[in-house]
Amino acid sequence: MKKKARRSQVTNDSSIPEDCCALCRLSDDDPAMFGEKVTLKEHKLSVHYFCLLTSCGIYQRGEEDEGVFGFLVDDIKREIRRSLRLTCCSCKKKGACVGCNVRSCRKMVHFPCGRKHKFVSQFTGLFPSYCPDHSPTQSVCVGADLSLPQSCSICLDSIEPILSYSVLKCPSCHASWFHRDCVQRQAHSAGLFFFRCTLCNNKESFQEEMLRMGIYIPERDASWELEANAYSELLEVYKRCDALTCLCESGRTHSAKTGWFELIRCRLCGSRGTHKKCSGLRLDTRNWACTDCTQATDGKASLVASPQGGQRRTLLSKRHLCSIQSSISSKRASLPALPAGSGSPEELLQALAPQLHPVCVVVEVSGDQALTAGLDLVRRTDFDPTNTLSIRFKYEQQTTFPSSLWETDSAKQHFLKLLVQQIQESVVFEGPDGFKNLALNSEALREDLYFDVGCLLALSLVHGGPPVGFFSPALYQCLFNYPPNRPLTFTHMTPDTIFTHQVQRIAEAQCLDDLQEAMKESQEYRELAGCDRPVSSLAERDALVEDLVSFTMITRMQLPLQRFREGLQTLGVFNQVQLFPSVFCSLFCEAAHRLTALTVTLLFTVNFSQHEEKLRRETPVITFWRHFLLECEVGRSSISLQDLLHFATGAEELPAAGFLPPPSISFLHPLSSPSPRVEKMGDVEETSTPRGKEWRDGGLFPQSEPDFKHLYLPVTSSYQAFKSSMEQAISHHIHLHPTES
Repeated sequence: MKKKARRSQVTNDSSIPEDCCALCRLSDDDPAMFGEKVTLKEHKLSVHYFCLLTSCGIYQRGEEDEGVFGFLVDDIKREIRRSLRLTCCSCKKKGACVGCNVRSCRKMVHFPCGRKHKFVSQFTGLFPSYCPDHSPTQSVCVGADLSLPQSCSICLDSIEPILSYSVLKCPSCHASWFHRDCVQRQAHSAGLFFFRCTLCNNKESFQEEMLRMGIYIPERDASWELEANAYSELLEVYKRCDALTCLCESGRTHSAKTGWFELIRCRLCGSRGTHKKCSGLRLDTRNWACTDCTQATDGKASLVASPQGGQRRTLLSKRHLCSIQSSISSKRASLPALPAGSGSPEELLQALAPQLHPVCVVVEVSGDQALTAGLDLVRRTDFDPTNTLSIRFKYEQQTTFPSSLWETDSAKQHFLKLLVQQIQESVVFEGPDGFKNLALNSEALREDLYFDVGCLLALSLVHGGPPVGFFSPALYQCLFNYPPNRPLTFTHMTPDTIFTHQVQRIAEAQCLDDLQEAMKESQEYRELAGCDRPVSSLAERDALVEDLVSFTMITRMQLPLQRFREGLQTLGVFNQVQLFPSVFCSLFCEAAHRLTALTVTLLFTVNFSQHEEKLRRETPVITFWRHFLLECEVGRSSISLQDLLHFATGAEELPAAGFLPPPSISFLHPLSSPSPRVEKMGDVEETSTPRGKEWRDGGLFPQSEPDFKHLYLPVTSSYQAFKSSMEQAISHHIHLHPTES
């Protein structure tokens, strides 16, 4: 009787509607979530593809065109009968066919129930599934320096930046986080050949990680490539006269091959047209812009030229540069990864240096107009930020830089220093020195100056320029979200502006009367910010102040901030800073630290001689060198540490990316003399001869090769002789090549 009862129960449970999956009992037809649903009418049977793949007791024993994608019908029915004896631990109903792959775990579920119950099914190998207790997980492996995203990189909806079953991340860039359902639908649409990270474009490791985390990637082309004639409308040319009054007797759609009634299209959008006669154009007119595009470019559509045109570019024509930035930024995925938190700004910027190649681009600077020369550089149609910069100053009488050092590394250092100083003083920024915010300037927007300045700052950082050092903490936070999720206050606003004073009065109001008076004064500004609402208590005042600050610093500055970020993406700088915002904060927001003797000592690598006698003489010289640096630091020498740095390397301050090659020291020995004296004049025997030249100076004076960052110290018998030699040589150098200090 018991067997009959069980048999009767199985029979009743197996009576499933034909449109429902025989394994999971659902009629849902969602290929991205459940796989394709296949109905075998002759067997009155429907199954989901994912249910078959993840079932524990069935395997593909047929060819792809047999049964259901290689699953034979008899095997499917056998699996249905097997699953009818198993209970789902989620819905408590019979028919569970998916089990945890860990042998000691007995949990069984239907495939859809498994998704709700956070089971992970891997669509590779033997298609194992794992319960929440044994499923694979992800971790944030780049340390506390990562600025965690607040939105899904696929659907752009907000997410809680905590890795879980529902929230996954890219293993390559760590900046792309997304919902599980979003990435599954993206994989279903993109297919094996186009499925990759939406931010860093990584494909191989991204697909491997998504398979591990239970994302199914179909082995086919992208869905948009499979649709017949999917792009046929792109081949259609607009053929209609949109003039207010069409003068053509043959109608608006008529287009003659030549003459007055030849139809020409808008050169900007291509979606508007006109006959030449209908718009009062000349017979030889080839370029024409419609009314909409003319208004969008402030009436300057005629200035928007093709890259070959050489005319002045506005915001629209600048877009052709985006491909340069994207291709360069995407190279970062192939750079060696640095351990999180272990890199200094110098090391992180040097990781971007392999992109640079030795092909030189000449930059001509009129007088000291470095910013003008920099803007001309980045606005060239053939601009390539990976080219090496060769600086040539024109009009020697208008510049403080000596002509003898033009087109050297010293010239590049001088140019980049001037460039950063002039960028800080440009119309793009406002506020006191060292505490700059972005300024809203209509002319800068029209000229796309925010993009250009961001590009130049990135160029300077990678090519060996000085630290930026003038960003305000608020600007750094708006650009890189560091410190993360910290609200801005009125103290972050640019001092001494009308808006700042108005918001400050509201924030500092001590009573309702003062608050109402301050609000009345700022009514026009509050209307502009969309904050013209009544405030009846001091508690509501704080929310109003926060909204006003957010509008001033972020909302109205969206386009300048966006273009500035896009400019900083040159050579991958923005992405590198976004990964390590706490490391780079001082480089952007703090003035360069004063040089110290210890800093200069650690900067140089000492190359001692192999010869024992020479080594014995060189050892005390290093002691002289260190003592000399200390005297320079405390002002007991006629030269400064900055003068010494300029003499040895050609740089007036430490570059943001450090020196390449690293500075080094060798020694100058006098011609065979057991006890050298500083008064002795004669030929000099060198420990390591300067590259490709002999020293003209026969005395024991220091020599340098700034392009190679190499310094030669004289071997003397006493500290006084060493100090005198150093001061004479460097003072002479300063007289010939003065610095700005």
